[in-house]
Amino acid sequence: MTMELKMLTWAVVLGLVHVLVAATLATAQRGLKWNAGNRDGEARPLTGFAARATRASGNFMETFVFFAAAVLAVVAAQRTSAGTALGAQIYLWARVVYLPVYVIGIPYLRTLVWVVGFWGMLQVIEGLF
Repeated sequence: MTMELKMLTWAVVLGLVHVLVAATLATAQRGLKWNAGNRDGEARPLTGFAARATRASGNFMETFVFFAAAVLAVVAAQRTSAGTALGAQIYLWARVVYLPVYVIGIPYLRTLVWVVGFWGMLQVIEGLF
């Protein structure tokens, strides 16, 4: 298995972590009855850690689609290289750092980490040109 596919696999696991963290924090605020119920009606807005975890999860999902497509394309085209492997690793580790930085609420660092992850994804895409 290529390094790019390994990083894609770990990114899937990280995506599940994002969902679980966001769901756990939302349940802590809204209660188990809300989580186990039908969720009919307007939900109470999330605040603090729960709101930030939900936004971090959504942001991960937005970038993951492009990362996954880039990795699958570079592997299918047999254009993997040290640069694409490094880019995939950078993307993954930046996204690992992104979740706690966002949930804690460190605004400028959060943006910097996002940019690093985006740059890693671009390194993977560059392998296709």
